[in-house]
Amino acid sequence: MWDVNAHIHTPYSFSAFSSIDEALDMAAAQNVKVVGINDFYSMDGYCAWKEGCARRGLYPLLGIEFISLNAEDQAAGLRVNDPNNPGRTYISGKGLAYPVILKGEPLRKLEAVRAESNRQVEQMCAKLNEWLKAEGKSIRLDFNEIREKLTKGSIRERHLAKALRLALYPDAEDPAKLENDLRGKLLKAGGAAFVPESPEAFLPMESVQHIIEAAGGIPTYPFLADDAKGNFTDFEGDLMKAADTLKKRGFHSVEFITTRNSTRVLEQYADYLEEEGFIVSFGSEHNTPAMEPVRLRTRDAEDLSGKLKAVNWRGACAIAAHQAGLDSIAAGEDLIQKTLQQ
Repeated sequence: MWDVNAHIHTPYSFSAFSSIDEALDMAAAQNVKVVGINDFYSMDGYCAWKEGCARRGLYPLLGIEFISLNAEDQAAGLRVNDPNNPGRTYISGKGLAYPVILKGEPLRKLEAVRAESNRQVEQMCAKLNEWLKAEGKSIRLDFNEIREKLTKGSIRERHLAKALRLALYPDAEDPAKLENDLRGKLLKAGGAAFVPESPEAFLPMESVQHIIEAAGGIPTYPFLADDAKGNFTDFEGDLMKAADTLKKRGFHSVEFITTRNSTRVLEQYADYLEEEGFIVSFGSEHNTPAMEPVRLRTRDAEDLSGKLKAVNWRGACAIAAHQAGLDSIAAGEDLIQKTLQQ
């Protein structure tokens, strides 16, 4: 059994890492042998991820992430896995095919939602420049230059916060905190440069599931579970009901970002969901400026418990099996072990 991190963002969306090589170097240094790329709206990093893993003796998992909308939950005012926006639902895909097989209408939908996301950030950039002018600052941000220098094509509001920090405070002692503060003050709801997302920015949940399946992947529901105050969203507070609803909606795979959760709750949720037949996997995201270890930990412990590591390993084996077209967790485990022993 090897350590696994099945959810890592790279510069192909937004990442604490400056490159895929940096992410994989850290994984190798911390002996995390199975690693999953999981960027927003993008499969563009798959080739570099697979090649980088091969050079370092790591096993690659291929994922993607979307923000979808469930109209029924929105109408009911139900917070799902976005604690601030009812109905808005993050969805990951695990074990996608490579070479990429997505084409036709599913590909067009993916490209359209990605373009809309970029367009919203471009509008934010314009408003940010208006704010800078009103504040008497001589600095102006160039959207195309930000996209060229700081991104791999997908530009998000965190890139704007980084560009603004670099322009105003290039030698900040705590750049991650400053970027988060700038984003919260200026780019989030109520901020001077905030631009609300248009309906075109969110595909229906069913459409996202279809895109993931058309790309060869497994639609996966990311649980928030307990926050630092022990609170849960409306959807997730009743675990049995949530699991039943997810099954009815066609989900058979779930994941957790482990630093959000206490060990007790993570073990409770992971055990129950695995017993209910879900693939369960864990990751770190790394989709903020803060650099954290690739080796997973919970909110209240420096490492995963043995029980959680076993759950994560089984989940990784199931994803690897699906990714390779195999039919069992045992086959996935054998494939990973043989690959890592080469």
